[in-house]
Amino acid sequence: MSRISERFARLRRDRRTGLVTYITAGDPSMAHSAAILKSLDAAGADVLEVGVPFSDPLADGPVIQRATERALAAGATLDGVLEMVASIRHDLTAPVVLFSYANPIVRMGLERFTARAAQAGVDGVLTLDVPPEEGGDWHRALSGAGIDTIFLLSPTTSTERMRKAAQLGRGFLYGISRLGVTGARADISDSAAELARRVREVTDLPLALGFGVSTPEHVQSLGRMADAAVVGSALVQVIADQGTEGDPAAAAATYVRWLRG
Repeated sequence: MSRISERFARLRRDRRTGLVTYITAGDPSMAHSAAILKSLDAAGADVLEVGVPFSDPLADGPVIQRATERALAAGATLDGVLEMVASIRHDLTAPVVLFSYANPIVRMGLERFTARAAQAGVDGVLTLDVPPEEGGDWHRALSGAGIDTIFLLSPTTSTERMRKAAQLGRGFLYGISRLGVTGARADISDSAAELARRVREVTDLPLALGFGVSTPEHVQSLGRMADAAVVGSALVQVIADQGTEGDPAAAAATYVRWLRG
């Protein structure tokens, strides 16, 4: 059983809503990202999602786009992200999921990336723009290295695609609660409950729901539908507000403790 599966099994035993935290690696620097990940782990994050900066994002809203621009301007690369994760993996207890678009991985080469990710201690990989129908090679390469393949589901995902994602996926499925790009919202979309219901009809694989999470009430609401809530843009904004002059690691930890209530 992978670290991710173990973590979600524990959440179900404890009847507790998990919290998946997303950061953009390299914003404001790789050294800051390393410190932020360690602080999030200490603050009780259940899964650490590490975003690989990419110049042409498809689903990222303005907050994560700006974080990506800052990270790329500071010299962030996929190589650098993997090196950073490797340097702190022994300090972390939470599973680490790499969140990337396909382009950086294809450029590195899937086999080389898989080997590097395994050496770095990455537990799962979510490649945003690789659908389950085209994910066979990714699943074979990653699972051969003991890494979970995680797929993204949306309110418009067909039942057939959900089944394929559940068949190839490991660890958990990531459901986006609304259509559109990432970004904090005042309310959780009504489509989240329907998406969760449809996923439960085809698989018992753990489900994490994201897009719009920014308050403890959002986490509690999603906990009635899914195994975990994902916070991304709101956390990235907390980090951005600190910049290089403040203490983004401490601010991120304080925010996550507040979300966990």
